[in-house]
Amino acid sequence: MPEARTPAQIEADIVRRREQLAETLDEIGVRMHPKTIIGDAKARVASTVDHTAGRAVVAVNRLVTDVKAGLCNEDGTPRPERIVPVALLAVGVVGLIVVSARRKH
Repeated sequence: MPEARTPAQIEADIVRRREQLAETLDEIGVRMHPKTIIGDAKARVASTVDHTAGRAVVAVNRLVTDVKAGLCNEDGTPRPERIVPVALLAVGVVGLIVVSARRKH
């Protein structure tokens, strides 16, 4: 059977619970403050951007490595049979862009 509490114990328990409730309400107030909400949203966006930028850097590095592997031998010397067609294609694309730009003016 539980022991009977004295009025002083009950009062001390009420005071303790009021303090806990006040702390909880203060914490909720801080969490729900517009500046806190905006700050949290900015942090999430920055994290997402950092993550996306990191993935993009990895993808670009992988692409550059793959292109280099396709245009060079294992010892690093260029492979003219692959470089010449790519260079001709690049010149053709630039030429088309220049012609298109001149026609617009």
